[in-house]
Amino acid sequence: MPIQDVKRDDMDICRWLMSSVVKRRDIENSIQMTRVGSITFDAEAFLAKAGIGRRIVKLKPKHVFFSQGSADDSVFYLQKGRAKVTVVSKKGKEATITLLSAGDFIGEESIAGAAGLRLATATATTACTALEIDRSAMIRVMQKEHAFSDLFVKFLLARSMRTQADLVDQLFNSSEKRLARILLLMAEFGKPGEPETLIPEITQETLADMIGTTRSRVSFFMNRFRKMGFIDYNGCIRVHKSLLNVILHDELPEQNAEKPPIVELPQGRAKTARHASREQN
Repeated sequence: MPIQDVKRDDMDICRWLMSSVVKRRDIENSIQMTRVGSITFDAEAFLAKAGIGRRIVKLKPKHVFFSQGSADDSVFYLQKGRAKVTVVSKKGKEATITLLSAGDFIGEESIAGAAGLRLATATATTACTALEIDRSAMIRVMQKEHAFSDLFVKFLLARSMRTQADLVDQLFNSSEKRLARILLLMAEFGKPGEPETLIPEITQETLADMIGTTRSRVSFFMNRFRKMGFIDYNGCIRVHKSLLNVILHDELPEQNAEKPPIVELPQGRAKTARHASREQN
């Protein structure tokens, strides 16, 4: 074989090796860039500032994020403050579904299926700062950034667990326990960090709607909690950790634990009752 052909073959092999090295380096760089891209995305930073498809909004107390029946076209992330979600029936009766605090999403149902109308009203109970994210921008970042979608799924799971706990609480617990639980949730007991024992101003009517009882019963329980040292109640409500005893133990205050007196029926009425019971069996 001529020397020139050997040199030409060697040069071709060198070019092939060089191109392989370059391609491999490009692949490694692209993988590294992908890894870096996924690591550098900061969900907290994304939710902290305005950008494409998202803006910062500030609301005064009693101002609404959105109203029932309005366009379902955005999601809010509550940065500061507290809010509540309410529903109004066709007959005009209002019910409070849930209370929200910093770190919660509001109106997250807007990304489920086609855009429609809001099913509830979200209202600020204190001065609030929130990030409003357009529905399309929310869907896009969830599909593109797994760190953000993981954070959002965790929120949805926590909200689902809270809803189930609310249902169990409504079905099986007394109105006194339900009130104690709502107060503890509002004071953020159970969350990481120190709880905010001073909760925002809330009316007894709202508490009564949330636990499914009357305002007079709420007033009765609040006064009893105050006398027992569970709360300080003088316009504002300050919740103490001792209120957990109402939730964790079945032994409620003595007035609640007493069994109703058993009244013996007259002999004639007792025989009639036994006879009726046999007929039913």
